[in-house]
Amino acid sequence: MKKKIALVAHDGRKQDLLEWVKFNVGTLREHELYATGTTGQVIAEETGLDVRRFRSGPLGGDMQLGAAIAEDKLDILVFFWDPMTPHPHDVDVKALLRISVLYNIPTACNRSTADFVISSPLLKEDYVRTSRYVDLQ
Repeated sequence: MKKKIALVAHDGRKQDLLEWVKFNVGTLREHELYATGTTGQVIAEETGLDVRRFRSGPLGGDMQLGAAIAEDKLDILVFFWDPMTPHPHDVDVKALLRISVLYNIPTACNRSTADFVISSPLLKEDYVRTSRYVDLQ
């Protein structure tokens, strides 16, 4: 069962995400990967993984990811964001995190959580997400 996994990192966390991806390259290779612009480029160049890229986060990539979540086109969000640095697109970041919670998408914002998500047996199984917010519509 292939999962559609989005990989995103702020500039200060790109190296952390890249190290995590390299450590898990064998597992990630079995799934469909998506990323925002620069993050996707770095991951593809450094690992050889096939990564479908959205725009850069500040140029609309975060909103594109949110739309993909709302359209049920992503299963997991790995977003290593930098809580210590202000970003001009903070509103978009907050919207992306909000939509991932609203649609009950597993969201890993740090390496420990990403490790738990990628090592879950549910990664290889069909999984029907429910959301009390969306299911009420």
